[in-house]
Amino acid sequence: MNKQKGKVYLVGAGPGNVAYLTVKAYSLLAKAEVLIYDALVDEQLLQCVPPDCLRLDVGKRGGKPSTPQTEINQLIVQHCLQGKQVVRLKSGDPFIFGRCTAEIQALQEFGCEFEVVPGISSALAAPLMAGIPLTDPVLSRCFAVLTAHEPDVLDWEALSRLETLVILMGGRHLPQIIQQLVRHGRSHSTAIAIIRWAGTPQQQIWTAQLDNILEQTIGVSLSPVVIVIGEVVRLSNYLQSEKISLDQVSHAQTMFSNFSASSHLPLTGKTILVTRSSGQSSQFSDRLTALGATVIEMPTLEIVPPSSWDGLDQAIANLIDFDWLILTSTNGVDYFFARLIAQGKDIRALAGVKIAVVGEKTAASLHKYHLQPDFIPPNFVADSLVENFPEALQNKKVLFPRVESGGREVLVKELTTQGAEVLEVAAYQSRCPDSIPESAKLALQNRTVDIITFASSKTVKFFCQLISEIFSHNSDITYALEQICIASIGPQTSKTCHALLGRVTIEAEEYTLDGLTQAVIKWVKNSQITHE
Repeated sequence: MNKQKGKVYLVGAGPGNVAYLTVKAYSLLAKAEVLIYDALVDEQLLQCVPPDCLRLDVGKRGGKPSTPQTEINQLIVQHCLQGKQVVRLKSGDPFIFGRCTAEIQALQEFGCEFEVVPGISSALAAPLMAGIPLTDPVLSRCFAVLTAHEPDVLDWEALSRLETLVILMGGRHLPQIIQQLVRHGRSHSTAIAIIRWAGTPQQQIWTAQLDNILEQTIGVSLSPVVIVIGEVVRLSNYLQSEKISLDQVSHAQTMFSNFSASSHLPLTGKTILVTRSSGQSSQFSDRLTALGATVIEMPTLEIVPPSSWDGLDQAIANLIDFDWLILTSTNGVDYFFARLIAQGKDIRALAGVKIAVVGEKTAASLHKYHLQPDFIPPNFVADSLVENFPEALQNKKVLFPRVESGGREVLVKELTTQGAEVLEVAAYQSRCPDSIPESAKLALQNRTVDIITFASSKTVKFFCQLISEIFSHNSDITYALEQICIASIGPQTSKTCHALLGRVTIEAEEYTLDGLTQAVIKWVKNSQITHE
């Protein structure tokens, strides 16, 4: 039998934000078995791959240890020859300073099938996001894209004659770039823009002239940056405005008057840090993004199997003995039914068992298995379940698959008080991730976050544990979070926020992600009214 042949996809990740990923690139990530990615690839893109996908960071950053190109080539070929679907994810576009030639030659040498998938290059995206058109009927009839990684080998005499230059990898050599252009005839007053971390919440833009840009960037780490040089830089003053003065720039057509199409959305201009479980659905983030927010995902929970399946397996073997099955989370639903199937059973094993769930999301997860809950409490919290239970619990046997450790005990206590015999079994475990995504770390350090959302007490606990690794003192944490809105999904999460963060800004009226979304919108609206 022939071994299945693998295939390598050299994929462009675009400028960073997952919203700028191509549809084909997204679909390939969703099916990847091996992901080999660069340093500048945004952490959010790594959440698009399946949970069992092997992720290999081979990023290259100036001045830091990096994986040799020959080793990268070997990794790509090795996994392809093992029959894997490999995504080689590169920042921007693979064929624009993406070092694809060596990788393709290695693939060809070993007869590996490959395909190149384009991405949006930062050379095009960064100027656009800064409101700088690279062409203009009057100011720029052409532009050149170059890398200043080795400025000594460039033809500065020819480059200085071009109307617009877009320079990548030039941050460390900015003084030399300016010196060479002026030396070869470019005016000291030529406009220049430096765009750092384009397309991310950390995006920063400096605009000046060749003779004073260095004053603005003293002590700033200019990496990664895109440098734009030319008079089109001055158009950004007009094209980022809500209205354009046609007297000031007659050739800028009225089409630019709505440059920001999302300006009417309720969360426009707000950066929201979403704490959630690693590898779980991003529907909440997607909804906030659709409402105009810039969303940074910071996984603060990892959901994994329990340390032992023995308790759950024994309970499944004796399901006929139970009157009720209680499920309080989507994780509980998914792990219970995965184990049910692993034991060679299906939903028929639950024929004599009634099912109670807490929350609409848990009920929706149950629907995936073609089951309807027999009871959902009116309030989406576990405490409400006992208060509104539809029958007397005296002498009822209840199975409660739950998180292995760290869950609240009040539900079991109340059920037992009402006379139920409750069997708790570990269905999954939640733990703190090992690290913080670079995008979230930078946003917190630079104080560019407006709102942090918490959907459970554990996300608060592990968030505090993670940020203690990037801030050395409690006073630093207090300073970093003092202007941020702390948004909680419900009373128990709020209680943990008060205990660990000292405050809660808003709490959802309905204890769901939809309720949390509405609370955030309401807070933003009230804040805008207050400041008007």
